[in-house]
Amino acid sequence: MTKLLLSIHVLAAIVAVGSITVAASMFPRYALQALDRTEAAGRSAGVAALLHRVCYAYALGGIVVPVFGIATGAALGVLTDAWLIVSLALTVIAAVLLGFAILPGQRRLLAEGEDAPTAEEARPTAARLTMLTGVFNLVWAVVVVLMIVRPGSTTGA
Repeated sequence: MTKLLLSIHVLAAIVAVGSITVAASMFPRYALQALDRTEAAGRSAGVAALLHRVCYAYALGGIVVPVFGIATGAALGVLTDAWLIVSLALTVIAAVLLGFAILPGQRRLLAEGEDAPTAEEARPTAARLTMLTGVFNLVWAVVVVLMIVRPGSTTGA
């Protein structure tokens, strides 16, 4: 059962978190291009909207990752190990970044009508999104390292 839980956990992390990291990293570029009012702006707006939907949908699906991670940790009897507690804390930080900073920032850049920013007005938001996405990606990289190089690991690391 532990192997099944771990397999689902790892697959969900690859699919969900991987998709979010790529889509969120690409989003600011296309969002700014969409606001430039050039000929390619329509296509860029569609790509930016799609990237936002990918981030949002996979964020919802990504809830599976910590659920199966905790189930795997319980099955292995490591829920109180420091590396797992740190990983869970980092997961919460990543979720907060995504839910309260990255996704709302994307929505602001996708605003239409009177609320739509100009390209110049949007640059600080896009730069902030780029930075936050980098932090989000770095947090997940640290979690991956903790999962691989953990105390008592059988990998020999």
